Amino acid sequence: MATSKKHLQIHQMTIGQFEKLFPDETACRTYLQVNRWPDGVRCPRCGNAEVASHGTMEHHWQCKACSPSGTSYRFSVLVGTIFENTNKPLRQWFQVMHMMLASKKGISALQIYRVMGFGSYNTAWMMCSKIRAALGHAEFKQLIGYVEVDETFVGGKAKNKHKGPGGRGGMGGTGGTGKAIVIGAVKRKGNVIARVIANTSRETLDAFIRYAVSDRVSLISTDEHYGYMHLRHNYPHGVVRHGHGQYVHGAIHTNTIEGFWSIVKRGIVGTFHKVSRKYLPLYVNEFEFRYNNRNNPDIFGAAIRAC
Repeated sequence: MATSKKHLQIHQMTIGQFEKLFPDETACRTYLQVNRWPDGVRCPRCGNAEVASHGTMEHHWQCKACSPSGTSYRFSVLVGTIFENTNKPLRQWFQVMHMMLASKKGISALQIYRVMGFGSYNTAWMMCSKIRAALGHAEFKQLIGYVEVDETFVGGKAKNKHKGPGGRGGMGGTGGTGKAIVIGAVKRKGNVIARVIANTSRETLDAFIRYAVSDRVSLISTDEHYGYMHLRHNYPHGVVRHGHGQYVHGAIHTNTIEGFWSIVKRGIVGTFHKVSRKYLPLYVNEFEFRYNNRNNPDIFGAAIRAC
């Protein structure tokens, strides 16, 4: 079943714009359908495009191609998405997603719980977690051009932080005791790729770089961490020596990735206050997605398509 509608591009909406675009459940389901299947509805089980509309239920279809019993396989627009089997209206999911995307530093589940009036905090937390997991499924491409790579420490108890600027009372301190490690690579004026890693060994750093960075890169800039020293054998590699007070050396610097770390840490400290190591990858997904879609005129649609 084909559709001639083109998906509506939505960037940052005001509350009034949201209310106008998504006045009811039908409008939300139609938007999900058009973004999920821009070339026409396909069976989520077998990919068959020859599906028939359900006679009495809107946004429901039947597929005869993949039914072993000979009866039609019935599915809705929600099947195979994070919205499947939910007891919350799709419009509320859209509202939560809109709040998450419109906040540069994120919005906490506690705040969403208060604003949405859910019966429990766990409902808000579950919805946010599912959305963050889905945002990690956005389209991935290896980075090319001028790329910066760096790692940072997130979290940890205050007693393990160093005193002084950036230590106790600061955003994260300079030591790694009790903290999670996040590594990131960013293309200047482009996208970022960030992942939580177990350690900063050469093997771990190398595996991430081979995953995130194309062999067609023009330059990789890093600090003087020993785990990056081997890069010169496979990539054009430049080093800034922070330990010697050097932060820029011609085109070599890590200012862009450090700017991203600043957004992440300020969001975690100022908005979420505390993030466990177990769920940190989900929050990294969220910050990465927002950063990569900062200039996307269809950020809301991109998020829906990832779900």
